Amino acid sequence: METERLRRRIRFILALFIVALAASGLTAIPLQWEISVLHDLFGDGTALGTQLPTLAAWLSFVYQGIISVSREYPFIIYGIDWLAFAHIVIAIAFLGPLRDPVRNIWVVEFGMIACVLIVPTALIFGSLRGIPFFWQIIDCSFGVFGIVPLYIVRSDICHLMVAEQTNIISAGRAAETTAKLFIARPVEK
Repeated sequence: METERLRRRIRFILALFIVALAASGLTAIPLQWEISVLHDLFGDGTALGTQLPTLAAWLSFVYQGIISVSREYPFIIYGIDWLAFAHIVIAIAFLGPLRDPVRNIWVVEFGMIACVLIVPTALIFGSLRGIPFFWQIIDCSFGVFGIVPLYIVRSDICHLMVAEQTNIISAGRAAETTAKLFIARPVEK
């Protein structure tokens, strides 16, 4: 049945989206360890760093900043923990459309709006905070890549709405036809 196929696809895409959103939040928690690994691989003085000097300089700068902030001002790292928490909470919100996509289409639309807003946020605040343009583009890509599955899900939910309405109308017509046949029959004595 068409509605079941749509529901399965919606659930599959949303499940992937939820996992990706939660994972992106959870990866913010071990930030100091992650930047250490990146710095060891791509930082100044590494083999890959000599091939990508702009990236190496940026990663070394970020590494020094995170190490320094973590040591001197750990409360700022606490803000990153809250960023991770926010990702997880937003991922939980998508359980609504996972359970009942038609009723909770607004959550998908909310996610799409958030994805669109990532682009100006990354470009405006990235410029204000001195983030290199290539990194701003990486941040923008989260919005671009995030909106694609949500657009597909929203489209599928709209098709599901139409299919369910068609089923309701068909069921209503069948009931009406049955009622007419029943009423139209002569009563046997």
